[in-house]
Amino acid sequence: MLFEENALTVTELSKSYGTFIVTNEISFNLGKGEALGIIGPNGAGKTTLFNLISGTTNSDKGSIQYFGQDITKVSARQRCHLGITRSFQVPQPFSGLTTYENVLVAAAFGQEISEAEAKDKAVEALELTSLTSKARQLAGSLTLLDRKRLELARSIATAPRLLLLDEIAGGLTETECNELIELIMTIKNNGVSIIWIEHVLHALLSVVDRIMVLDFGQKITEGKPEDIMKSPEVSSIYLGLDEENIDGQ
Repeated sequence: MLFEENALTVTELSKSYGTFIVTNEISFNLGKGEALGIIGPNGAGKTTLFNLISGTTNSDKGSIQYFGQDITKVSARQRCHLGITRSFQVPQPFSGLTTYENVLVAAAFGQEISEAEAKDKAVEALELTSLTSKARQLAGSLTLLDRKRLELARSIATAPRLLLLDEIAGGLTETECNELIELIMTIKNNGVSIIWIEHVLHALLSVVDRIMVLDFGQKITEGKPEDIMKSPEVSSIYLGLDEENIDGQ
């Protein structure tokens, strides 16, 4: 599938802590409306890459273009206002607030809009994520699936153009995972570009158009999901299999 416009262009993005290189000159493009999956072992630099894109961490080298605008030095708050938002591997709601209040806070501070508009955005996000019936429930009492839905609802309420998903399918049952996949596909079909880090591969493969593989802070390869998953190099790095094991399967 070809995407006529780039939502994101990352060029030689690097981050080090002392002598430890976390991301090493990573470059890639993301098309408008495209979903890119990122896989790799723990410590590969995946979450750091998200921190660099969202602006919570500053890069040492490289650049980030977002719909043609250089945002390399733009703050995390400004990036959120531009439409870059993310979910976290461990849901982090305001436990003492209701589900609705959590989403309302995201809408109010994620965009520069009026209170009335923020309320409308919050209601829309709750409806899209099937959380309307839980609107008055304290976020701290929600099930794991509903807390993950709330992560997405808060993201949606900021009117994202680029959504960063960090292992959002982890810990769910098969049925719950399928429900989450449907929700993410709905978001994608609404024109939102997505980058998704995930270890639950069947969930990732159900949504993404391309996969990029990271290891030790470097981009190893990228391509169509079916090609990437057949790669002996990827199996060796990500699944811990050597070529003899692969040939014998």
